Amino acid sequence: MLNITKTQNEGNLTVKLAGRLDTTTAPDLESQLKDGIESVKDLVLDFKDLDYISSAGLRVLLSLQKIMNAQGSMKLINVGEVIQEIFDVTGFSDILTIEG
Repeated sequence: MLNITKTQNEGNLTVKLAGRLDTTTAPDLESQLKDGIESVKDLVLDFKDLDYISSAGLRVLLSLQKIMNAQGSMKLINVGEVIQEIFDVTGFSDILTIEG
């Protein structure tokens, strides 16, 4: 189960994720963000309540990063220890901007 909360303010979009980002929930996140992201200049993903991320979730993040590289910036905030370890092992910590 993944809860997605979006807050948009002009060109800024903050997306709070709670639960698990896996093969079941990744397509939902992808469809919710791909529609309407063209006007976003700054994308912030808040992982404070994200418990787990699978390879499917990593694929969605990589796809979003490619889009945002072309039109603005993307950063992840409130990344927990477990998720950070997954980013470190997979090399995603070198690709993504992670703060706090």
